[in-house]
Amino acid sequence: MAIKQETIRKATAYIASIVILAASLFLLYSNFNSGTSYNNAGYDFVNWLLLFGELVIAVYIAYKSLITKRYLPLALILIQTAVLFYFESLPNTGVQNNLFIDQLSLIMAMITGVIGSIICVYSFSYMRDFHKQHKEVPDRRGTFMFLLFAFLGAMFGLIFSNNLHWLYFFWEVTSLCSFALIGYTRSHEAVENAFKALTINLIGGLFFILAVLYLGMNGILTLDGISLAGKAVLLPVIAISIACMVKSAQLPFSSWLVGAGVAPTPVSALLHSSTMVNAGVYLLIRFAPIFQGTIQGTLISLIGGLTFVLASAICVSQSNAKKVLAYSTIANLGLIVACAGVGSYEAIWAAILLIIFHSLAKSLMFMTVGSVEHRIGSKDIEDMESLVTRMPRAALVMIIGIAGMFLAPFGMLISKWVTLKAFMDADPLLVGLVALGSGITVFFWAKWLGKLVAESRVHKKLKEKITGGEWAALGTLATLTICMCLLFPLVSTFLVEPFVLGVYGTTTQLSQDNVVIMMMMLVVILVLPLSMVYYGQKRRHMDPYACGVTTAEMRYEGSLGIDRELTVKNYYLENMFGEEKLMKYGIAFCSLLIAGMFALMVL
Repeated sequence: MAIKQETIRKATAYIASIVILAASLFLLYSNFNSGTSYNNAGYDFVNWLLLFGELVIAVYIAYKSLITKRYLPLALILIQTAVLFYFESLPNTGVQNNLFIDQLSLIMAMITGVIGSIICVYSFSYMRDFHKQHKEVPDRRGTFMFLLFAFLGAMFGLIFSNNLHWLYFFWEVTSLCSFALIGYTRSHEAVENAFKALTINLIGGLFFILAVLYLGMNGILTLDGISLAGKAVLLPVIAISIACMVKSAQLPFSSWLVGAGVAPTPVSALLHSSTMVNAGVYLLIRFAPIFQGTIQGTLISLIGGLTFVLASAICVSQSNAKKVLAYSTIANLGLIVACAGVGSYEAIWAAILLIIFHSLAKSLMFMTVGSVEHRIGSKDIEDMESLVTRMPRAALVMIIGIAGMFLAPFGMLISKWVTLKAFMDADPLLVGLVALGSGITVFFWAKWLGKLVAESRVHKKLKEKITGGEWAALGTLATLTICMCLLFPLVSTFLVEPFVLGVYGTTTQLSQDNVVIMMMMLVVILVLPLSMVYYGQKRRHMDPYACGVTTAEMRYEGSLGIDRELTVKNYYLENMFGEEKLMKYGIAFCSLLIAGMFALMVL
């Protein structure tokens, strides 16, 4: 019976993933040159259904908070629910254009549908191994897969919602799904971090619903209504932007995303690449024209810039691979937030491309780390030494992911060049932040890359017992990362540039030099991993010399005749880039900037 249930579960998960993938591709094919279109989608019935859903969410969170004696999330969800029902009691809250689709929502739908479905395929095989290695964790894979698909559904709803009430509902569903998935193992640490994520995101949700109430009282009930009102609604837009910075884990709200690393790897891949954090930057990009030329926009850019620098610096001091990926996500999102705060057409062009490249490479990195961890029993970067020799295929995929992070346009070339120009026009201080953060980014990725190809001792080749489902997901994402470099000009021409042109009336166009550079990057992203894996198999191993008498492999006789073990380890510079110290400063500075935004509105 167990085998039968697992077979049914697998078939259901695979079919659902294929349907989501196919629907996303069909949506792109049928709408990529259609401009913006709207749909009413039966307001009355759906609105009552969502209200009921809000009530269910509130009851569930209240129940979980009460039984664990956590009163802050309880208070937050009760206040939010009261505000929502008051909003619904307002006259003339009906909306005609509840749903919409344009080039930006198409891009986000492709990221959610393609990467999300790949993660779901990966999850089925991964979670089977996960429960074999963690027998103390209750096997609730059916619930786990349901939550993954619910997460994707909520993200699709958020992307296509024009109705602010609907948008808020799906926003809260993503918070609920993340809470349930982070606490999946039900360990003390998992429960604590799940409630931390829930509480911080409920704070953001409170800002969101208060802004929706303010807008509703002034007759604005839709996203396009906010765009038409422009800077006249800057106050509620700033409030929603706080919620966006919470969702995208910007300082001072970043701790929830780092704590989410206790969840199984597919959850991390989903949160960091195709759902949770992208929801925040998606809305910030929608509001970018309102920020342009305002002091509040400059402050948002400074928050993003500081987050980019400080989170990148913290990565230097981390050897836990999932923590490096978490802080690099926070840093990358900081750069996107900085672009949104600038609000110019060049910055938004760059921001959208940063989202695409980050989503692909980060999901690939998280899933590769998860598969490697199951084989070597560790997620410490130091334990990944000489992976090109021990697990060459996994190393190949991981190196492609690293190359996609700091060699592709996401890293040091096209997008940041455009970003630098936009930042120079807005605030030269931002240029210094981007330059500093970019240098640090290369440093910590190069350290990781060096560990994969370094070999201080003879390592035996491991059997890469990675399942077919995992290899299918990893191989597909690696191929997509390479294809994105190849198809970069087409994506820019047919999706990104039309959106920017429609919003600003002008856009950034790729020059021939940019295309040539991208072709060079495509060569690098292929040659680098392939050459490292090839030479990793052909290398000769030489006995190390450590200024002493070698007594055995990796041992030598040092001063006073003491027999010592030779160890090779990266620099982590904890005294300079320690997590606790830098987070303390980042939280203080960014909290002051947020306070300054609201103070300026009052004054």
